[in-house]
Amino acid sequence: MVPKDYPRVIIEAVEPQVDGGRYPIKRVVGEGVAVSADIYKEGHDKLAAVLKLRPVGEKVWQESPMTLGDNDRWYGDFAVTSVGRWEYTIEAYAERYLSWVDEIGKKNVPGANLSSELIEGLAILRKSATLASGDERSRMDALIAAIATALDAGEQQGAVDLGTGVVMRGLMASHPDRSEGYQLSPPLQIMVNRPITRFAAWYEFFPRSQGTMPYRHGTLQDSIRRLPAIRAMGFDVIYLPPIHPIGHSFRKGKNNSLVAVPGDVGSPWAIGNEHGGHMALEPQLGSWEDWDQFVATCRELGIEIALDYVMNCSPDHPYVTEHPDWFFHRPDGTIKYAENPPKKYQDVYPLNFGTSDRAGLWREMLKIFLFWVDKGVTTFRVDNPHTKPVPFWEWVIGEVHRVNPEVIFLAEAFTKPKMMRLLAKVGFAQSYTYFTWRNHKHELTEYVSELTSGPMKEYFTGNFFANTPDILPPILQFGGRPAFIMRAVLAATLSGVYGIYSGYELCENEAIPGKEEYLDSEKYEVRVRDWNAPGNIVDIITRINRIRSECPALQTYNNVLFLAIDNPNMLAYAKMTEDRSDIVVCVVNLDPFHKQIATLHVPLASFGIDADEQYQAHDLLSGERYRWKGPTAYIELAPDTKMAHIIKIRRW
Repeated sequence: MVPKDYPRVIIEAVEPQVDGGRYPIKRVVGEGVAVSADIYKEGHDKLAAVLKLRPVGEKVWQESPMTLGDNDRWYGDFAVTSVGRWEYTIEAYAERYLSWVDEIGKKNVPGANLSSELIEGLAILRKSATLASGDERSRMDALIAAIATALDAGEQQGAVDLGTGVVMRGLMASHPDRSEGYQLSPPLQIMVNRPITRFAAWYEFFPRSQGTMPYRHGTLQDSIRRLPAIRAMGFDVIYLPPIHPIGHSFRKGKNNSLVAVPGDVGSPWAIGNEHGGHMALEPQLGSWEDWDQFVATCRELGIEIALDYVMNCSPDHPYVTEHPDWFFHRPDGTIKYAENPPKKYQDVYPLNFGTSDRAGLWREMLKIFLFWVDKGVTTFRVDNPHTKPVPFWEWVIGEVHRVNPEVIFLAEAFTKPKMMRLLAKVGFAQSYTYFTWRNHKHELTEYVSELTSGPMKEYFTGNFFANTPDILPPILQFGGRPAFIMRAVLAATLSGVYGIYSGYELCENEAIPGKEEYLDSEKYEVRVRDWNAPGNIVDIITRINRIRSECPALQTYNNVLFLAIDNPNMLAYAKMTEDRSDIVVCVVNLDPFHKQIATLHVPLASFGIDADEQYQAHDLLSGERYRWKGPTAYIELAPDTKMAHIIKIRRW
């Protein structure tokens, strides 16, 4: 059967898009989107193309022209200006007027009779005139009448000049005939998040450990008193582990002991007891009035609150009696506890998303999110999302965003790469990464390039945590204070968003022998710290965060430029703004035990610096200033002096 209709213009190979448009690309407010596509048509018609953009739900498109590059590749760009879902598409069409201008220009030679071509042109002009209104319609009608008069009078060149002149070209550009065209359908989508999604410094702490007396359970009031010091270090997101009532049954003791003794506080991830579940506060932390004061203090200080969202229940959780069908059962009818062999979590019952009451379970999980959003939480760090169905995340994130599109979701999914990528595609604005285990030069270069320069940059934002309550990497266990400085610089400058778990600034590194876990882990006991303990790196962390806040280049996420440096124990890279008004070069000694020296190769052309030009290298970490000239520079970094340079490049 002959098709009734078909696209007269081909639009293909559109970038950016994720999985053929199945998932949205990601941006933050104010970021640009550079779009390109192959656009062509049979024959020799001139083509035109426009980018079309609008928030989802609006009827009117915002349009901007695309330009033709080489080999039928067209380019355009736009910026997104508000949080929420946006959509964009491309409309391309045969530009009959420009094709006519091109044709008549080629035929307009001495002695040529162009009557037929001018009559054809008049038809094209009259059709476009019907698309105009007001003054522009009047001007087009007047010009068309003048062309017709000139043609009737035999003034062929006058008619050509009027039809192809600057005035008519401008009017026709505003009212093109798009009837021989095609609009890409369905539109491609953009998830637009707040800027703090791409640039933030996270600080994780346990409220119960913010007291000053050993063995006394800390409170929200203790946490309020701690907030100014955290803000002074430059952190703008406070991440709280679960703050809900903790179960009694099978409560874990210190160091994950299976037997708790009186006074053991248990794991916050074993949620629920007689005081409530996921929508309740642990009574020892304080009251809802205390929580409201904590939220208000965070807002006054410019701190956002991220809360751990954990779908675990202790055996004492109200859900166990109210909804026993929401859990996994053994053949004998007992409920199964959580396991991640060889680890066993006897104090935790995981939820069964295969339950026959799927709708009830999903709605309750959504209710928890919305409850805490109403309580002032703006970000959720979701625990182990890869162990729950991906369609649930796509649904629940979409439902939360229907109520409040500004809420941010962070996926704590240390799992296989494809699952990590899929979770980002379906809605998680940030993701934990493998940075914690990337130590060598080639590992860091390859991994960061994958995240920030390849296809993942369109939808995946990696939050670089230097440590977590679950992970004390070997480099920190054995590298001492220099390793803590080195990893902080890497995390804070390779990614726009990074985090540390409290105690990092004290260089806490005592581990369970042979494991990546803290000895005397705060997950199972209250810790009281001396925040001014000797050897702390509070001042260095503060300086790093201040540098980040003062350097626009470090507030970018994508396109880290790795630099050549002739020492495998040193990593060098640059970040710069698009206009090169801010250029920052970081050089880090990856060896916390030995001094390293190297020759750094400076990409002068990329920085816009002439080969014989002197320029200043201002180390923002140490305050030192160097006068450099040419494409190489001598670098020396040592554990007992400085582990890294964060250099602002300035032209004299």
